[in-house]
Amino acid sequence: MKSWRSYAFTLYLCSIAAVLAAPAAAPLPDGFVDLQQAIPTIQLDMRYYGNHNFIGERIDGYLAPRALLTYQAAEALKGAQQELAAFGLGLKIFDAYRPQRAVAHFVRWAEDVNDTRMKAEFYPEVDKHILFQEGYIARKSGHSRGSTVDLTLAPLNASGPTAELDMGTGFDLFSPLSWPDSPAMTLSQRAHRLLLRTVMEKYGFKPYDKEWWHFTLINEPFPDTYFNFPVQ
Repeated sequence: MKSWRSYAFTLYLCSIAAVLAAPAAAPLPDGFVDLQQAIPTIQLDMRYYGNHNFIGERIDGYLAPRALLTYQAAEALKGAQQELAAFGLGLKIFDAYRPQRAVAHFVRWAEDVNDTRMKAEFYPEVDKHILFQEGYIARKSGHSRGSTVDLTLAPLNASGPTAELDMGTGFDLFSPLSWPDSPAMTLSQRAHRLLLRTVMEKYGFKPYDKEWWHFTLINEPFPDTYFNFPVQ
């Protein structure tokens, strides 16, 4: 019968073997960082890694639920996070760097007008065949340059969508209701959108006039490069 010391040593060896066998996060290209490592208090809800998105399945190129950004964009977000923390708030990320292969997945989906499984939640008032025309889907995305981010506000140390501040619509709703200045929003919803926009602009991001959640670093380091490495 093995002694307790022998048994403990065996468990130790097994634990070491498990650590060594666990896949390590892939190294990032020069100039990119893992956002959760750069800002440990930031929250993630990486929609394109799962199936809660307008397509209804994991998107090509998302092999891990990580948020990757250029160093410059991450540093700017760190300033925004620190300022919001004084009010008990923080940022929650829906999407950050997006591989070009993911954009191609969006395009293939948009061209298949018969696939409308997520219409009720994400584009209830829009005919799918006009998604390109209306600018909801594009063949290239600023996200692939690494300095664009989709995000919202949430209480610090909170989890789940119910903990997010009420912005009037969910993420990725294809509708004029998602325009930052939509007059259909309540006073508090408009105030929440304005707070997000004000903080992001203060730290060097520009908003997008059709999506309250979408911001791009003004001085992005790769303005003409569309990357395609996977998120892993």
